[in-house]
Amino acid sequence: MEALYNLVLFCVLFSILATCTVQDTITVDQVIRDGDTLVSASEIYELGFFSPGRSTNRFMGIWYKNISPQTVVWVANRETPITDLSGVFRVATNGSLLVIAGSNKTTVWSSETPTTINPVAQLLDSGNLVVRRNGEESFIWQSFDYPGDTFLPGMKLGKDLVSGLDRRWRPWKSLDDPSPGEFEGLMDTNGFPQVFIHHGSVPLTRSGPWNGNTFSGNPSHSPSSPINLKFVFDDKEVYFMFTIANNSLLSRAYMNPEGYFLHMIWVDRSHQWFTYWQQYINICTRFGLCGPNGWCNPDNSPSCSCMEGFEPRQPADWSASDWSSGCQRRTPLECPKGDGFRVFKNIKLPDTRRSWYNRSMTLDECMSTCKSNCSCIAYANIEITRGGTGCLLWFDDLVDVRTVEEGQDLYVRMSQSDITINESTSKPSYNKKRGIIIAAVSISSCLVTIILILVIVYAWNKKKTPDERIKIVDEEYNKQSQHDDDMELSYFSLVEISMSTKDFSNDKKLGQGGFGPVYMGVLDDGREIAVKKLSKTSRQGVNEFRNELKFIAKLQHRNLVKLLGYCNEGDESMLIYEYMPNKSLDLFIFDKIRSLTLDWSNRFHIINGIIRGLLYLHHDSRFKIVHRDLKASNILLDVDMNPKISDFGLARMFRDQENEANTNRVVGTLGYIAPEYAIDGTYSEKSDVFSFGVLVLEIVSGKTNRGFSCQMDDDNLLAHAWRLYEEGKALELLGAYMRDSCVDSQVLRSIHIGLLCVQHHAKDRPTMLSVALMFDQDCALPAPKQPAFFSEGTIPNVNQISISEVTMTTLEPR
Repeated sequence: MEALYNLVLFCVLFSILATCTVQDTITVDQVIRDGDTLVSASEIYELGFFSPGRSTNRFMGIWYKNISPQTVVWVANRETPITDLSGVFRVATNGSLLVIAGSNKTTVWSSETPTTINPVAQLLDSGNLVVRRNGEESFIWQSFDYPGDTFLPGMKLGKDLVSGLDRRWRPWKSLDDPSPGEFEGLMDTNGFPQVFIHHGSVPLTRSGPWNGNTFSGNPSHSPSSPINLKFVFDDKEVYFMFTIANNSLLSRAYMNPEGYFLHMIWVDRSHQWFTYWQQYINICTRFGLCGPNGWCNPDNSPSCSCMEGFEPRQPADWSASDWSSGCQRRTPLECPKGDGFRVFKNIKLPDTRRSWYNRSMTLDECMSTCKSNCSCIAYANIEITRGGTGCLLWFDDLVDVRTVEEGQDLYVRMSQSDITINESTSKPSYNKKRGIIIAAVSISSCLVTIILILVIVYAWNKKKTPDERIKIVDEEYNKQSQHDDDMELSYFSLVEISMSTKDFSNDKKLGQGGFGPVYMGVLDDGREIAVKKLSKTSRQGVNEFRNELKFIAKLQHRNLVKLLGYCNEGDESMLIYEYMPNKSLDLFIFDKIRSLTLDWSNRFHIINGIIRGLLYLHHDSRFKIVHRDLKASNILLDVDMNPKISDFGLARMFRDQENEANTNRVVGTLGYIAPEYAIDGTYSEKSDVFSFGVLVLEIVSGKTNRGFSCQMDDDNLLAHAWRLYEEGKALELLGAYMRDSCVDSQVLRSIHIGLLCVQHHAKDRPTMLSVALMFDQDCALPAPKQPAFFSEGTIPNVNQISISEVTMTTLEPR
């Protein structure tokens, strides 16, 4: 009896231990039934049966274990759903993986794994389901070789040239149906390899060939990016893949049912997928839109034109916007005597499926090879790295040529007469002395006329009052808004605003900035607003007014102040914002009394909100926006102490491929301005990162960077924070009144990241994406270098630049 009791007890204990142990491997004598799961060793991925979306069908798949809502990354029985809960997953004795269902145990999916003995199946922390011989490390089969709609780090898109395995991207038919849809991503290995997305059997979009950094036509990948791209092309295989520098980061590339793809990163703090990169879609994305030898530029209207030296094959069709017939040469070639080459810059290289390539040639060797073959119509370097390497030759019509920001040079064979015509139209040439004299006189006359016109315009503008100038700005805004469907600003009448502010009474005045006075108002519907009037004596306010309409009107994010509308009536021009009852951050953190009400949890919440706002400006918005005046007084706080970035009067927009710009007129606030901006006038998103770093250290310490003093030394705040960090006393930077409420690890991490953000050289500072990930992920941080700071005696000479302790463009309501 006692033996039976011990046996029962042993079984119960064994069952409990089995339940508590993560199972990532199954053998031939084990099964996974509907309701059971396999979990990878670090509990990142989970395998089991699920129902997608609103469907009741059951599929065996893999998903992220700790992410909600469920995000599936791989499905086995995509085309054979199970209609009940009878599904079972098992390993056959020959090594094949099987999904069986129903009372008759019908096989609904099989991996068709090569026969092996003593097989086991294991779900890895990479999300890869593998089959191997027990006790061995090499894989006999892996799910990574059969992608669905999701690409995970380490997956390959491309071909094994030895076995013939072709790894293709096959998105779901719909969010409720994981069966293969109408689209497919593949590596086309005809000619020089390139990635295509097909709609059925028809090419929809094309990546262009690999140029050493990325695929031709795509933006370059930043060296500081957490995503590493890799392209392999040798005798055995050709494939593209990506990896992650930080293994704790969850990232996936996803193709939606419409055939467009996004690269996503999971942000644990906000519990949502962040779009790190997405396919840019415009009319020129469509493969071969402009036909053979056509040229597509999305900024032109119409978007299609013929390449220089070519003309429409079917002019009537072309004028009717049917460009499929493409273009033909204007002048026949006269190879080998009468031909030359014209360079086309900043383009996505043409379709390379019928090209010839040599990966070791120089550009000169490439030119010689093409020039000696009359059938060769164009050549280009393959890679843009190392000064340009490799050779691509085209022998047919050039298809899918388009303008891109970071394009390559393409050299196209032309009749010498066409090249001469082009040169003569771009720079007139006179052989006779009389022609030279006439040209010189004409140019001089034109210059004099232009100078006179500029002088008159300048004098006319100087006479304009701010009100007259703002009317011009407003007219331009109205013209712009007619072409922008996203403009949803309201127009407020002067009577409405005057009534809401009690005729702009002093008791409604919130503050004064470079733009002009700011008033609090209440509309008839009960909404509280902040009204900023353009002062009649403000010169810089006109530019601010225009900048606010240009940027904030198009930006919508919970951590950016919302512009509700504007008023431009009579002599008055105003901007109307949502009202922030707690006013600005500086009134809390730098005030001895109010600072006591802002404990550490509030401050950490504010830091994270500022991160989200800047991340939106730099990465997620329609435009890449650099704020240029981030500081505590430009962070507004709503009733729940949620931070909102304000004052876009100095903001600048960057194009997709732009990283930095220069100006001769530096504007901003000392103490927050990055050194390269203050000294050289160079600004970029890293300028905002510097300002953010200063702001973080101010929030932690409750002290301003400018005007900071310490009894121990003459350092400013940045130098003081660095000294404490170096001495291992970083926690001493925290205000004494926050010690009881703080979380030490959060404070230390905030100081560490703040110091990384204020590095002297912009290249050493992280991007805001990296900052967000560093705050979100509990990972090791790089050691900061000595930050950029100027002691009171070493402030650079700023007599020629517009910097002040309080900028002239303080737009936030006080």
